[in-house]
Amino acid sequence: MRSAAVFLLLLCPWLWAARIEQIAGGGDGQPGAPPLQLRLVEPFGVEYDAAGNWYIIEYVGNRLIRVTPRGETTLLAGAELKEPHGIAITSTGRLFIADTHNNRVGVLTLRTNSLTSFAGTGVAGYGGDGGPAHSASFHGVFAIALDGRQRNLLVADLSNRRIRRIDLETNLVTTVAGNGQSGIPEDGAMASESPLVDPRAVAADAAGNIYILERRGNALRRVDALGRIRTLIAPGQIQPDLNGPKHLCVDGQGRVIIADAENHLIRLYDPRDGRTRTIAGTGKAGITIVADDPLKTELNRPHGVTVAPDQALIITDSYNHRVLRLTEY
Repeated sequence: MRSAAVFLLLLCPWLWAARIEQIAGGGDGQPGAPPLQLRLVEPFGVEYDAAGNWYIIEYVGNRLIRVTPRGETTLLAGAELKEPHGIAITSTGRLFIADTHNNRVGVLTLRTNSLTSFAGTGVAGYGGDGGPAHSASFHGVFAIALDGRQRNLLVADLSNRRIRRIDLETNLVTTVAGNGQSGIPEDGAMASESPLVDPRAVAADAAGNIYILERRGNALRRVDALGRIRTLIAPGQIQPDLNGPKHLCVDGQGRVIIADAENHLIRLYDPRDGRTRTIAGTGKAGITIVADDPLKTELNRPHGVTVAPDQALIITDSYNHRVLRLTEY
């Protein structure tokens, strides 16, 4: 029996070492209260700055909240936002906000806590490629992400069925994937000339690949450094199929983490072998946390995933109104 246990430990060490804990939400407090005493309202995303502060964006609560390493919480933005979905932070202290139903990207300068419009006119539409971001039109900015070198901001322009890129030096906008039509792209085709079903989220790895997550398409696609697109996960290829996935990120090993919202699961796709496995959740909505077994921990429509500086995975468990931390996954 002992030799069998040792074999399983060597084969699947994540089953033995992984731990999960709640780090924010669950209380009735307003910003100013400790993180675990905060009343969160459908948090969507979390990101970290260079000083170790972390930021929570709420989709329904319409708030941006900062948490310091000492656990102090502050409200940074609120009434001016309209159902924001995601954030991205540069090493120089610019915090970008996917201000979804204002059809724009906002930017908050952390040094001054001043929030201004960065991209989009605020009116739903499509246009502006080749020109400055502030005069371009977007329709439903559901996710944003920095590329590996923080030279570009990637935007999931969902209702336009496109992934767009903003050069952070020139502020010029281009389309990197999607032609505006709804459909399944052909493997190996140029991404900018291909249809997409509904690009809900976007992330990039250090090698220059761009990953696209589709919500109704229930698919994961990749655009390589040459601009060619390929489907990595599609319906019928994994069990269970993706079901309304909402967000993704890439960890330090180049693995893709997916918030598989309607399955109440967190999934991991490893591009090295093409395999997908579940790393948190039971597959049924619930609230129970089992600290030493993430696969027995219940989630309720998790919407966001991000990798912390220490490589822990941060999960925004949206319908449980809390933020979780997963280690050794």
